[in-house]
Parts: sequence; C-alpha cells; structure tokens
Amino acid sequence: MAKTQLNVRVEEGTARAAREQALARGMSVNRYIEELVKQDTGEAGHTFVEAAADFMKQYENVFAEEFGANREGKREGRH
Repeated sequence: MAKTQLNVRVEEGTARAAREQALARGMSVNRYIEELVKQDTGEAGHTFVEAAADFMKQYENVFAEEFGANREGKREGRH
C-alpha cells in the first residue's frame, strides 16, 4: 500500500508519551500512531473478528463437545 506523509503538531507531553509507548512496544512512533488510527477506525477490529470467526469455525466441534447443551444447563443453574 502506498504511504503518504502526514505532519501533525502536538504538545510536547503528547509527543513524549507517543515516543515512550512506541519504544515500550518495540516499534517506531510512525507505526505506533498508524496502529492507533487503525484501531480507532476499526480496521484492526475487523481483522480480529475475521480471525476469530475462522478460529471458531476451525474448532467448532471441539467447542460443541466442551461447551455444548450439557454445559448450558450447568451454567443456568449458577444464576
């Protein structure tokens, strides 16, 4: 995907926090900001949901055996 440059002005404290958080995550400030925007706009969320749906489909039988109708009755009894 093509990249474009975006210049922003933020308070020094905000810039310092961005640098610290990026460093703590082992990524550049650019990547950190990009990830925050993706999370905020839902891109990461959509990717996660798709991956989770694939996972659930792959292990559908395992979950049905472990958490099937018999487990539902036990859960209802706890309420």
